[in-house]
Amino acid sequence: MKRRKFIQNASLTGLGVVAGTATLSCKETTSEKPSEEINKTLAVTTGTFPIVIATWNVPNATAKAWEVLQNGNSALDAVEKGCMVEEANAEGQSVGLGGLPDRDGNVTLDACIMNKEGNYGAVVCMQNIIHPISVARKVMEETPHVILAGKGAEKFAVSEGFKRESLLTKTSKKKWEEWKKTSKYKPIINIENHDTIGMLAIDKNGDISGGCTTSGLAYKMAGRVGDSPIIGSGLFIDNEVGGATATGMGEEVLKTVGSFLIVELMRQGRTPQEACEEAIARIIKKSPNIEDFQVGYIAMNKQGETGAYCIHEGFSTTKYENGSNENTPVDFYNKA
Repeated sequence: MKRRKFIQNASLTGLGVVAGTATLSCKETTSEKPSEEINKTLAVTTGTFPIVIATWNVPNATAKAWEVLQNGNSALDAVEKGCMVEEANAEGQSVGLGGLPDRDGNVTLDACIMNKEGNYGAVVCMQNIIHPISVARKVMEETPHVILAGKGAEKFAVSEGFKRESLLTKTSKKKWEEWKKTSKYKPIINIENHDTIGMLAIDKNGDISGGCTTSGLAYKMAGRVGDSPIIGSGLFIDNEVGGATATGMGEEVLKTVGSFLIVELMRQGRTPQEACEEAIARIIKKSPNIEDFQVGYIAMNKQGETGAYCIHEGFSTTKYENGSNENTPVDFYNKA
C-alpha cells in the first residue's frame, strides 16, 4: 500500500518560484571560524535552472541526471538516475557493484533519497541488490516506512522486481584479501573515504531533491551504518530553502547532523558556501584528531547558489549547469 494511504503530506503552497536565471546580489560575509587559517576563498555560484551537483569526480552520473532534467523530468528522477550510474560502475569500488566489502567480505549498501515534499526513504546494510537508491525510492513511495534494513530490505527489493546478484567483484575481493593480512583498520583520507555519491538537483520548476548512496567504509565492522542513509546527516532537503549532502567519515557527520545543520544555516541567511564552512567548523571544534579523517559537504539553495567545503585537500565536486559538466576542487580547512 502506498505511503499516501498512511501519511498526509503538509502543503507547500504559497511558495513563488520563477524558473530561469536566478540572480542574487552576493557579498562575502564573515562567519565564525575555528581558526584564521581556514582557506578564505568562497566558491559560491548563482545558477540557472536546472542544475545538478554531486560529490567527487562523477561526470557520467551528473550527465545522466542532466539528461533526465533536460527531458522535462523531476529533480527526484534526476538524482535517482544519476546515482544509478555510479552504483552500476564496477570500477568505482565505492558504490553498488564492486563496492569494497566489510571485514567479513560482504558488500553491504546504504542509500537514501528525499523529494521536494520532504518525503524520505532509505535502505541500510542491504546486500545483493545493485541499485539501493532505487530501492530507497520504493521504500519512500510504496511503504508506510522510511527505513528498511538488511535482509528485510533485500526481501522488499526482490518483491518489487529487483534481481539478486553478487556485488563482490574479483578486484574488490583481491583488495579485501590483501587487507586481511594487515589485521587492522585505518581510514585512508580521500581514498577509502571516497565512499559516497551524494547528489542534489534543482529542476526547471525550481524544485529540489537529493540522493545519497554508498557501500560504506571499506572493511568496516559487519552491521556498521554511517551517515549516508540517515536523514539530516548524510542528506537533507527542504524545498523552501535548499539541500545538502555529505561524504567522508560518517561517524563525524552523524554526531553533528551536518546536512540538516547546513540547511538550517541557509534558512537563517547563510550562503551555501558559508553554511558548509560552518558545518565543517563544528566537526573540527569537536574532533582533536581531524588529521585521521576527511569530511566534505556540498549544498544548494533555492536560488541555485551552490557551495562546498571539506577538512582536507583532495575533495572535489562535479556540477552540470548551462550545458557544462565540470569537476572542481573544493576549498578546505588548512591546518598548516
